[in-house]
Amino acid sequence: MSGHHKSAGDRLAPLGWTEKLGYGLGDAGFNLYWIVIASFLAAFYTEVFGISAAAAGTMLFVTKIVDAFTDPIMGAVADRTETRFGKFRPYLLFAGLPMAAAAVLTFTTPDLDETGKLIWAYISYTLMMMMYTVLSTPYSSLSGVMTARSQDRTTLISLRFLFAFSCGALVNKFTLPLVDLLGAGNEILGWQLTVALYGALATVIFIITFVTTRERISPPPQQNSKPLDDIADLIGNKPWLILFVLAMVIMMTITMRAGSAYYYFHYYVERPEFLPDYLFWQMVAYAAGALLAPVMTRHIDKPRLLMLLMGIVAVLSTLFFFVPKDMIWAMFTLNILISLALGPKSPLTWSMYADTADYNEWRTGRRATAMTFSAATFSQKLGGALGSAGMLWILAALGYAANEAQSGASQTGIALLQTAIPGFFALIAMFVVRGYSLSSDQLASIQSDLVARSRGEESLEQ
Repeated sequence: MSGHHKSAGDRLAPLGWTEKLGYGLGDAGFNLYWIVIASFLAAFYTEVFGISAAAAGTMLFVTKIVDAFTDPIMGAVADRTETRFGKFRPYLLFAGLPMAAAAVLTFTTPDLDETGKLIWAYISYTLMMMMYTVLSTPYSSLSGVMTARSQDRTTLISLRFLFAFSCGALVNKFTLPLVDLLGAGNEILGWQLTVALYGALATVIFIITFVTTRERISPPPQQNSKPLDDIADLIGNKPWLILFVLAMVIMMTITMRAGSAYYYFHYYVERPEFLPDYLFWQMVAYAAGALLAPVMTRHIDKPRLLMLLMGIVAVLSTLFFFVPKDMIWAMFTLNILISLALGPKSPLTWSMYADTADYNEWRTGRRATAMTFSAATFSQKLGGALGSAGMLWILAALGYAANEAQSGASQTGIALLQTAIPGFFALIAMFVVRGYSLSSDQLASIQSDLVARSRGEESLEQ
């Protein structure tokens, strides 16, 4: 049987555990990169690499504008890829090593003046994010073509995020100790070697995902759409547009919390030794939240569940601001509770993206899975960039200076970045999700329509 041939019954085939776990493991590979970027890149640029907070903030923002264009381009390329391995899986096999190389270059500190370093940072970081796109767009899209069973999709994506957050917990806990160990006192070398180790591991993981998964859903055989048609379809897809804004806003919440933790414990609490454990338990709580998502969606519709969770995040984050500097147990407790509420967000929104791809096919007769997901990745990256850049700009505006005691204004700013500001974005997310209209009943009827259509097409072909 060739990699292409799919049957209507095939799209509703239940997935086995080898395939579910093989797919889920892939996101551990991505989080060897993503968590290093989210938790440590801002601090790496200001404390080790040696550029100012304002310059680093602008660099992270500008490179994302370039990145913004590569996501939909990659989506269009992946949707039109035809190989015996399918459309999306081949990228996992071939792009792992170039991605690792680009990451090592990003965490290399060249012996240059500040301008030279800034140019190096722009080029190496852009290259790394482009390679990340080449891998992550097909990987995310893969979940949309492995099965059309809605509950299976939620499980698949929950496993993906269980692996993502568990790996993230380990990355958060062990990165700084590894930098010390491998660098033996040389931070510059330590970062280079740590990222090289992560890159090698990630490459192996992507190969395992390639080997264990299969693609079962393909576009209607007569489809011949252009990338611009795909984009026009998305712009006309209201549930997708709501998700686009939602993912961006929630990502700002998550990135600000992750990126500002370093500054919070170093300069506000002045107890940096607590940071690895704080970030470790944050990720463990995200993982637990992701695992609970399929259980909760059996009882509450996805959009209503998201509204409830974001409301909880907003309230707890605001409370967090009032925790005294010496009350470490309260910081840990609130961080864990907030992370538990944020954990289900990823499996929920990603499975909702797959639902909007089905809705689009049902509405227009065309399917563009990778474009749907690449535009989603773009919104997450934009949220991540705005979160990191916004944080660095706020620090710069408040007079933050690397490796020095901070002024009162700078200290308050650092505390707000870890607590109330992410809470404010969670509140915005709560209002955005109110506009999302696809209910579980509507999705069930869309699925049965699509199966009936593909059966009709198959009988016409025979």
